[in-house]
Amino acid sequence: MHIRTAEPEDIQRIKRLYQAVARSGDGLARKEHEITDEYVEGFVNKSIAQGLIIVAEHPTDPNELVGEIHAYQPGIEVFSHLYSHLTIAVHPEFQGKKIGRTLFTIFLEEIGMNRHNIGKVELMTRESNERAIAFYQSLGFRVEGRFEMRIKDKHGNFEADIPMGWQNPNFEFD
Repeated sequence: MHIRTAEPEDIQRIKRLYQAVARSGDGLARKEHEITDEYVEGFVNKSIAQGLIIVAEHPTDPNELVGEIHAYQPGIEVFSHLYSHLTIAVHPEFQGKKIGRTLFTIFLEEIGMNRHNIGKVELMTRESNERAIAFYQSLGFRVEGRFEMRIKDKHGNFEADIPMGWQNPNFEFD
């Protein structure tokens, strides 16, 4: 498997990956029909220009991706020291094979080693996703609060979104 930074030419492959993950019903807040060209083009272009986006290519089919992670600066000067909107997607057929951990490790190492202007990485996960919360904590993220009644599930029940943050140990405040 080849892991590399994404390029604009990856947009359709990323879209297919996100649709497969959304179709499985686990891991993304968006439903499959919400994974549009505009949505994917938006986060890919923002991540390339103002953040970091990494993809994992399928081991036998270079036209397909098995994983992707991205985050970017919000575009407001007071938040210029952070990456937010972090999302990771691993194809359902490849989950449980440490691809997510590998992508996250490379992602955080790149920030720690080469992006000293980024002091923090933020993400959100639903409170019922205890496995994800534990996974993020194992990578150094900390729970930073709760956004009550933020997620509405398919049954009409509400749950909290859990904001989590990782601090760059090599952050250089200017």
